[in-house]
Amino acid sequence: MKAVLMTAVGEPEVLEYREIPDPDIAVPTQIKVRLRAAGVNPVDTKMRRRGLYFPGSLPAVLGCDGAGIVVETGAAVTRFNTGDEVWFCDGGAGGDPGCYAEYKVIDQDVARLKPAALNFTEAAAAPLVMITAWEALFARARVQAGQSVLIHGGTGGVGHVAIQLAKRAGAQVCVTVGSPDKVAYARGLGADETILYSERDFVQAVNEWTGGRGVDVALDTVGGEVFRRTIEAVAHYGDLVTLLDPGADVAWREARNRNLRIGFEFMLIPMLRGLADARRRQGEMLDRCREWCDEGALKIDVARVLPLEWAAEAHRLIEQGHTRGKVVLEIAD
Repeated sequence: MKAVLMTAVGEPEVLEYREIPDPDIAVPTQIKVRLRAAGVNPVDTKMRRRGLYFPGSLPAVLGCDGAGIVVETGAAVTRFNTGDEVWFCDGGAGGDPGCYAEYKVIDQDVARLKPAALNFTEAAAAPLVMITAWEALFARARVQAGQSVLIHGGTGGVGHVAIQLAKRAGAQVCVTVGSPDKVAYARGLGADETILYSERDFVQAVNEWTGGRGVDVALDTVGGEVFRRTIEAVAHYGDLVTLLDPGADVAWREARNRNLRIGFEFMLIPMLRGLADARRRQGEMLDRCREWCDEGALKIDVARVLPLEWAAEAHRLIEQGHTRGKVVLEIAD
């Protein structure tokens, strides 16, 4: 089969389009999927630049997100039949192979039926960001109706999904964005307040929006100074959830004085640490998201679609930053 291999740690050029052996079902509960598309996420570029989570795995196939058609089932598979269309987040971290390839073997408990409302490209863009947004807002921050929520990077991969989930929960949503065209886009997703951070200080803007109280919940998708300053924009007894390592230089005094609850969200942990129950819960999140997608209540924005052999270019686009929505690799028949 054709696949993109990460041959070394380094720049995008270490991603090489090659012919490699097809994967085979090795466990009776596995299914074999003919991939039609693979999502590209920032974590892919970080692993390529810094190294995989499982040392000694090179060369490796990256790509956690995939969507495709079941072409073979193991003897003990009960949840799928050949021809079923599935989506999932699995592999691509240096252990099990990822989705930058024509075929993927995956356990039936990890894969889920694809939303009928999404094509393969849209479905491949969705699992990691949907699970991340869901866990951050509902499992970590416990968002409820009537609360105020600040989402940084509101038009990015996680951000644009988080807006929709928070609004569905009945929250009032404020987002930070980087350009005027993204203001209108965020509003279209349901954002109640938009902050163009190049023109307005977001802490001041959030406190004005909330009458000086601060938001009940803040979701940090940026890290660094943005995380540190967000502390000042969260209400007393509020929640601040980050997708990134805050670093060793955070002054926690104001967070303590506000009695903030600090949460961390890294949705790959169940896969990386073999947490079967957590992976099952993530699958249930995808099932709920499938229902909402099919109802037209949850959408995924695909910014760019590139052929599989252009994986290096997809990494360059993500590393340039400011991409709206998701970048996806399309895998030809």
